[in-house]
Amino acid sequence: MASTPTPLNRAPDVSPLAIGAREFVAMMAATMALQALAVDAMLPALGQIAHDLGVSNPNHRQLVVGVFLVAAGCGSLLPGPLSDRYGRRRVLLVSFAGYIVLSLGCALAPGFNTLIGFRVAQALASAGLTVLPSAIIRDRHSGDAMARMQSTVSMVFMIAPMVAPTVGQAVLLVAGWRVIFAMLAVLAGVIGAWVALRLPETMAVRHRQTINPARIAGNMATAATTRATMGYTIGGSLTFGAMLGYINSSEQLVAEHFGAGALFPLLFGSIAIVLAVANFVNARIVTLLGARRVSHGALLVFLVLSVVQVIQARSPHETLAQFMPVLAANTCMLGFIGANFSSIAMQPFAGIAGAASSVQAFLRMLIAASLGIVIGQAYNGTALPLAVAFVVCGIGALALVLYSEHGRLFAPRDDEPRHGPQHFDAH
Repeated sequence: MASTPTPLNRAPDVSPLAIGAREFVAMMAATMALQALAVDAMLPALGQIAHDLGVSNPNHRQLVVGVFLVAAGCGSLLPGPLSDRYGRRRVLLVSFAGYIVLSLGCALAPGFNTLIGFRVAQALASAGLTVLPSAIIRDRHSGDAMARMQSTVSMVFMIAPMVAPTVGQAVLLVAGWRVIFAMLAVLAGVIGAWVALRLPETMAVRHRQTINPARIAGNMATAATTRATMGYTIGGSLTFGAMLGYINSSEQLVAEHFGAGALFPLLFGSIAIVLAVANFVNARIVTLLGARRVSHGALLVFLVLSVVQVIQARSPHETLAQFMPVLAANTCMLGFIGANFSSIAMQPFAGIAGAASSVQAFLRMLIAASLGIVIGQAYNGTALPLAVAFVVCGIGALALVLYSEHGRLFAPRDDEPRHGPQHFDAH
């Protein structure tokens, strides 16, 4: 990324406050990281939560993660259209407030059902933290330049899952699981104050939409049914769902089945490092090769590696040393798929970026989180259900991409801009 400041005031009807490119990347990554922290910091604490709150079924503890993800997907429908009307800043700050208040509610929950209820409310109220960064990035960029920005943000964002389980484990050494939720509230307060002080409004006034249910529904329907993008939205949801299946069952699979024990947070963080490296590489090559070429190639490799996972998992003697390298390699492919699929899916929707980001985030999170719960609940003491899920999700994603691309792979679209930041004008 360029080291010189890149002002956000690219149009006369946008706030003149300037913010540097590096600070912008860090801010968007930190905002998105709060949702990741709400998931990953919980992983080492699931056993203690289940014990303290009297959860008898060992797989039910996964719901602390699973229901949050599903609710975040459902909540994604609202922030985008609201931001198309009132601007990105206001809606984003309301999302921060919801995250803070309901994190404290989780910390004080007296029982498991109450905790699950607060987790649902927390995810619904703070969905804008994952929806709006994509819309804000789309306000500034398009084409492969947007894919590069998404990858760079994702690369920084990956710091959160790297450290979250270790942070959660560290908290458990000196305090109970409730302190983890209190810590999330404090972090959200700090990042929210940063956004309030430094982020200008990125949406041009001329793009403001009225709150008209029919119009909002029409914008969302357009974003959800455009053939050129829907395959990428749903296909990306399938591969993301496979990864969430791993996250949901990772504590049982890695820490218990493969016997990693106290090494689990480090191994979990190593997977996040792989994702970060993949996003770093993607940010450097995507403007040269194109988002389609990079992501299509990664999807094919993902499928091959998933078949290898199935072959390994069918052996009763599979070890952690065999499981982790193939999982890491497949996770690397997800780093080349996720940001590129998202940028391709957002490309046509400059004038309705908020609504498009909302409906795509809704579909992505709802499908992926639901798949993640199903895959996690299918855990049977081996890695086979996860491996089979990777294959099935990969095949489904490939079929959907072929649908969007009219049966061809690797060919960039002629109408897609390739280089450079874009103004706020609609295309």
